[in-house]
Amino acid sequence: MSGAYGRVLVVDDNKVIRQLIRVNLELEGFEVVTAADGVECLDLVHHICPDVITLDVVMPRLDGIQTAVRLRSDPRTSHLPVAVVSACTPYEVDSGVAAGVDAFLAKPFEPSELVRIVRRLALRGDPPPCDGRRGAGRAGSAAG
Repeated sequence: MSGAYGRVLVVDDNKVIRQLIRVNLELEGFEVVTAADGVECLDLVHHICPDVITLDVVMPRLDGIQTAVRLRSDPRTSHLPVAVVSACTPYEVDSGVAAGVDAFLAKPFEPSELVRIVRRLALRGDPPPCDGRRGAGRAGSAAG
């Protein structure tokens, strides 16, 4: 069952941060699925069809910037809103902008700011499903 505001794929190698983000988003009506790194994100994204993806930058196997590049280069996921939740150094921001990242949130973050950014990205439109089929696993949108 999808959350009232949509489904978010939270990608971070730190289990505590994943749980913190999950709890804050679930309290606000989002359904949350988590992944520990970019490789796991790319494995999951086509199965869960999230409305928003949050990415840490520094992760093993595949970092957040390269994950964003791969998401943008795949026609099935190129439309998905991506927010980087990381240290947001100048390098990360510049690389993220070049990779097509939609929003940035610096750690440590205020939970209300996390929710505001994710909600804004989730409500910005209703893109086609990531697997090319209408309505396959998509969360409903809450227009306001």
